[in-house]
Amino acid sequence: MFNAASVPSFSLSSSDSLDSLDFPLAGYGWTAESEEYFAPLAEAGLTPARIVRVDRGQCDVVLADPATGELCTVRADTRSVGDADMINCPCTGDWAAVDLAAEPMPSVAALLPRSTAIIRKVAGKRSDGQVLAANVDTVLIAASLAAEPDLGRIERFLALAWESGAEPVVVLTKADLVDDADFIRSDVESIAPGVTVLVVSAETGEGVDVLRACTPGTTAVIGQSGVGKSTLTNVLAGAEVMAVQQARAVDQKGRHTTTTRELTLLPGGGVLIDTPGLREVGLYGGEGVAMAFSDIEELAEGCRFHDCGHHTEPGCAVQAALADGTLPQRRMDSYLKLQRESEWIASRSDARLASARLKKWKVITKSVRARGTVKP
Repeated sequence: MFNAASVPSFSLSSSDSLDSLDFPLAGYGWTAESEEYFAPLAEAGLTPARIVRVDRGQCDVVLADPATGELCTVRADTRSVGDADMINCPCTGDWAAVDLAAEPMPSVAALLPRSTAIIRKVAGKRSDGQVLAANVDTVLIAASLAAEPDLGRIERFLALAWESGAEPVVVLTKADLVDDADFIRSDVESIAPGVTVLVVSAETGEGVDVLRACTPGTTAVIGQSGVGKSTLTNVLAGAEVMAVQQARAVDQKGRHTTTTRELTLLPGGGVLIDTPGLREVGLYGGEGVAMAFSDIEELAEGCRFHDCGHHTEPGCAVQAALADGTLPQRRMDSYLKLQRESEWIASRSDARLASARLKKWKVITKSVRARGTVKP
């Protein structure tokens, strides 16, 4: 099997886009740069494809039929690359090298390096990561206006989105159900520095055109169940491509209508990945928290001591902002909580790597000792 690690990483930006008449996958994000880096895989007889859905050891991929050049969807086996950890296994949005001649069915022979990836910590006490979507340019964080938005949860989603390497956009859905949507948007904007916050109604069409303009390239939609992610997908796709259900009237909580992550081609250009509702949004380390709370990070630069813990240290700019009300205590508490989570994940990741190194060293030592006991 071809080793994808030998292929240099690349960006799926639209700056090097190809004529879709000559390169059918251009509509899915394939670029001239992608074509160049795929050359070694093509020489090995493999075909470029994008994964649109993954399900139980198999996936649906879209590719150009070698015989006709037309786009088609093929079912492929992922077991040859599916024995890796949850982060490196095939995911919706991945670019793949497919062996169409494999028996008994086409097989994913390798995954191309990802430009971005939305990774969350798996539920529970485990510290493993799970990829929600790969090679994403924009992350739409959907929150419903049918109930008061949970600012702390939005901050958590923002940290997740920033960490992916993609651009986050907050979408406040179901604007037709409230009269103070702009007031709520102002509150959300205050905890989302540098992020576009949109008010949208699929029912009336409010904000939909602006939303379309914010979703070039590959877009992923994340959020809790019932906030209208699948409805957004249908509106942007211009068709009922995803099933939807009504949220419960008593608490506006939704049901898990979407059960898999699925990539949809948009009529105006680009693709959209709808994801199942997330009950738990565990962070997987990195710089996402610092970027989501850039206002606090900026305040911290004014502290007297560079290693200020923002507690009782003299000359603490963060504590001064808390005292005069410039920085709400709720936001500071959220920042500290997510920071602790991120640091815990980082420590567990380091411990996991150290354990792997130790196991590898034990195997090597055992092998050396075994050779030393063999008589000539």
